[in-house]
Amino acid sequence: MSFVLRPLAAASLAALSGIAPSQAQTSTAPQRVEITGSLPLKLDAPATTASRLGITARETPATVTVVDRADIDALGALDTQAILKAIPGVSFSHQPGGAGSAFYRGFGASSLAQLYNGITVQYDAISARAVDAWLVDRVEAIGGPSSFLHGSGAVGGSINIVTKIADTQGDLTQFRLGAGTQRQAAASLQRSFGGQVLRADLNATTGTHESMGDGRKSWQAGLSWRAELAPVLSHTLSVEQQFEKVTQPYWGTPLLRDANNAVLGEVRFDPRTVGVNYNVVDGKYQQDVLWVRSLLNWKIAPATQATHTLYHYEALRDYENVEVYTWVAANTQVERSSALLQRHNQDVWGSRGELSHRSTLAGQRSDFAFGWDWSFNKQTRYPLSVAGPFDRTDPYAPAPTTFYATPGITRTYTPGATNRLHTVALFAENRTVLAEGWALTSGLRVDRIALAVRNHRTVTATNPALYETSYRPVTGRLGLVHELSAQWQVYAQFSTAADPPSGILATAGFAALRDFDLTKGRQWELGSKLSFDQRRGEASVALYDIVRKNLSITDPNDRTRVIPVGQQGSRGIEFAARWKPAAAWQGAVQLAWTDARFDDFFETVGTTVVSRAGNRPANTPSWVAGAQIGWQLLPALALQADWRQVGRRFANTANTAWERGYQLLGLGASWQVTREALLRLRVDNATDKAYAATVGSNLVVLGAPRTVQLIADLKF
Repeated sequence: MSFVLRPLAAASLAALSGIAPSQAQTSTAPQRVEITGSLPLKLDAPATTASRLGITARETPATVTVVDRADIDALGALDTQAILKAIPGVSFSHQPGGAGSAFYRGFGASSLAQLYNGITVQYDAISARAVDAWLVDRVEAIGGPSSFLHGSGAVGGSINIVTKIADTQGDLTQFRLGAGTQRQAAASLQRSFGGQVLRADLNATTGTHESMGDGRKSWQAGLSWRAELAPVLSHTLSVEQQFEKVTQPYWGTPLLRDANNAVLGEVRFDPRTVGVNYNVVDGKYQQDVLWVRSLLNWKIAPATQATHTLYHYEALRDYENVEVYTWVAANTQVERSSALLQRHNQDVWGSRGELSHRSTLAGQRSDFAFGWDWSFNKQTRYPLSVAGPFDRTDPYAPAPTTFYATPGITRTYTPGATNRLHTVALFAENRTVLAEGWALTSGLRVDRIALAVRNHRTVTATNPALYETSYRPVTGRLGLVHELSAQWQVYAQFSTAADPPSGILATAGFAALRDFDLTKGRQWELGSKLSFDQRRGEASVALYDIVRKNLSITDPNDRTRVIPVGQQGSRGIEFAARWKPAAAWQGAVQLAWTDARFDDFFETVGTTVVSRAGNRPANTPSWVAGAQIGWQLLPALALQADWRQVGRRFANTANTAWERGYQLLGLGASWQVTREALLRLRVDNATDKAYAATVGSNLVVLGAPRTVQLIADLKF
């Protein structure tokens, strides 16, 4: 694995910066301008994540959210996870072991696709860890099953991060400096040379918004080159690199135990341990990621277009941490255990081709899209785990310890297993106008997935030397949209998805998969989308019911066996609206209620097999709500405020421990100093509330305390 972008980025930035001023856009005299950002929804915006037909969110028979660059800035989002609060019903957390954790419509982990420029690396809960938002152009989300668009792993929905690349919008010079809880320096430069466009996006950040005694350094560089090869043919080469290193990552805060040494009922943590980090002082998480994409667009005819994406992904991730902390001795000491030295070496290659055609069928508009999707995913893991316990320490001033002084830990990287995942898929999509005001949208995908797992360690009955299996899922969507007026649509849809029975295909082996087929997920959804007040406002509402069948569960008649007969369901309602009633005021609101439950699920507790039927999956809230308001106080001064509530979540599948939920308040102000200069002040968690972003049966991962950020943007 090699990462070669660092010197290239520096050279490209220097070259672009050195372009003569006459080649850049010139600015006019300073003036005051309105700067309050817009807020989702945008019903007339296209969303490529939800359809390949180029249709808008209004025309799509599904819940679609688009968070564009103006929204990202208005929300003060510094990373990709903070952007997720604009998506109705999504809850998320940022713990090191699953830093891309998100929950949508009652599902998470392997049942939620988190894409990067429409591409999944099939290890989303880990690979989708938060990335600084400077390189992000927009985020798109579709609720519910969407495997027919993006492959297996999307029962709960799909979230797609789309990054900036060279475009035809003209020359650009933009700089950002940030101070406060995090320090940031960033630049975006774009220049046109005849039929070619070069772009560079660079960002560096230090500091952490978690303030738990850990340190974070990251940088990202994106370089892209767009060439007009012919009037109807263009090619874009995009190279992006991401680097992140977290020193002494915060893994969680231990939960207080009752007189029986158990965590039951409402979970509690000692407020004096807020901000205390029990990890080894030299603990770390480090990630190097390289993306290379070749994008070809060919307008074959006015009604026919072809695109092809060739891509490569490399990732090297390293963990060196002591990860578990438990109250002992009647809540007077904390015991440390579970040391893990872990390395992930992952490479993905892929090719995706699409052909779209606008036509008529029986005199009515009928648009088609066809294509293929091929990928090869290889990942080797190098785990060294020592259970411990290692020591007991003062809960308020933990003794400093080092990772390689931990008994049983050595600096050795011995491969555990290598997963090779081959995927070949064919897909098709169509939208046909049936009659005036009626349109039918359909989609179908046929996958052939081949998995080979090579065990590099001791061969056992549940861990053979080589395990091979294959899957052939067929997934799709059928949706009907009825236009009651140009501003008001109603729709109904049925969609399906396929997921692994447990685990993630990029890491799972025989013990998780055995000879089981993929799970089968299906969704019914009814919804409506509406523009009102002369299009100054928009609203959408959706009701859904999702069932996922054939999860791996413990055999209730033999606890040594796992069988694929489990079932999980989710139903709920989502509402989102935005409104700009006057030039100086605008606001938005989101509300989502989710009834997620295990319909059929058994797990082993000690030597007993226990049914969890009727229980709620862990970390899945019933309610997620949010509201934002913006006020243009003066022509050059805008104020913003936002509120977010996440409801009660259970810590385990037994539902014997829970966290009551939390509310957060955010405040912001924006001042357009000159036409070119903008200052933003952002305060997150303004009340400095201590809350659990993720709750477990032994630890909670506390969310960030009050953070303050001052950002200066210069744009020419």
